[in-house]
Amino acid sequence: MNFPEWLKPGIYGAAIGAVFVGVVGFSWGGWVTGGTAHDQAMAMSHDGVVASMVPVCLDMAQSDPARANKLETIQAASTYKRRDALMAAGWATVPGSDAPSRDIAQACLTVLEL
Repeated sequence: MNFPEWLKPGIYGAAIGAVFVGVVGFSWGGWVTGGTAHDQAMAMSHDGVVASMVPVCLDMAQSDPARANKLETIQAASTYKRRDALMAAGWATVPGSDAPSRDIAQACLTVLEL
């Protein structure tokens, strides 16, 4: 079977072009694999849940009768232990769960500006 002369350079050009498009697409084009997209979606949903629970934390802090004492305890704690102090205060425990959330406590501390 005889192939035209232009076929071999055309096949090489198509192969090199496909590799080039793939490299450029994944490097600068923003293309990601399915696993990376899933990981990004999970991280975004986790951040959304934490952000939506911050008002609950603030409401629990506002309605707590022992708020002043707990705030003093939180402020007296070292900077790196304030999150644990807020968790011990019970404000980072989401209604319906048994344990406080470290991420919600950190976000709540940021909003409380302690």
